[in-house]
Amino acid sequence: MANTLSGFGYFFRGMGLLTRPGLRRFVVIPLLANIAVFALMAGAIYQALSGLYIDYTSNFIGDWEFLAWIVTPLIWLFGTLLSGYISIFIVLFLTSPFHGLLAERVEEYVTGEAIVNEGSALQMVLAIPRGFLREIQKIVHYVPMALLVLIITLIPGINVVAPLLWILLGAWMMSLQFVDYPMDNHRLSFGEVRAACSARRSTSITFGAVVAFVSGLPILNLILIPAAVAGATLLWCEELRHLR
Repeated sequence: MANTLSGFGYFFRGMGLLTRPGLRRFVVIPLLANIAVFALMAGAIYQALSGLYIDYTSNFIGDWEFLAWIVTPLIWLFGTLLSGYISIFIVLFLTSPFHGLLAERVEEYVTGEAIVNEGSALQMVLAIPRGFLREIQKIVHYVPMALLVLIITLIPGINVVAPLLWILLGAWMMSLQFVDYPMDNHRLSFGEVRAACSARRSTSITFGAVVAFVSGLPILNLILIPAAVAGATLLWCEELRHLR
């Protein structure tokens, strides 16, 4: 039970760390990228939903016009949430090398120990394609499980558990996504990331569940990425690091 509760707290503790001197500057790039991508996605989804809204609500006539007051906020709420989810995943992929730097600074701040990595120009250049490669590994890990849950969703009877499975899968992937950054700083493989999170499964899933929930909240989701990176680094430092 204690581990589960700590999983909820890591995200908000990570958010609190972002105000500390030396860490604030790492919020700027993900924040600006998130705002830009969110604006583009929101504009595109707004255009798509506008046509849908006009076509759909035009069918409400007479005594059924009151349904437009119910449908309208639901459509725009869906569009806002969808914009937030998509923009976060795009920003994660495009700015992944920067998140490793934030995780490194947070770990040094928390532990007081410097992370020793080769600092050559070549190593810095290679960090960019390595970050993209790890993002692809996460997608490869996710797709088979998502297909399995999709199949369950389509089977009558057992599909009643499908919503819970989607929530658990989303929480698990969010945990892997962000714990990967501090572990990659120590040149640990993605397989070791999965093993470490599995060893603290309840903590990892509850941490990922909070991240997944906040990703759908307008405004707050703009600082989601740096807060989740910092929270995952706290999780690494306090519960996962010794598992090596």
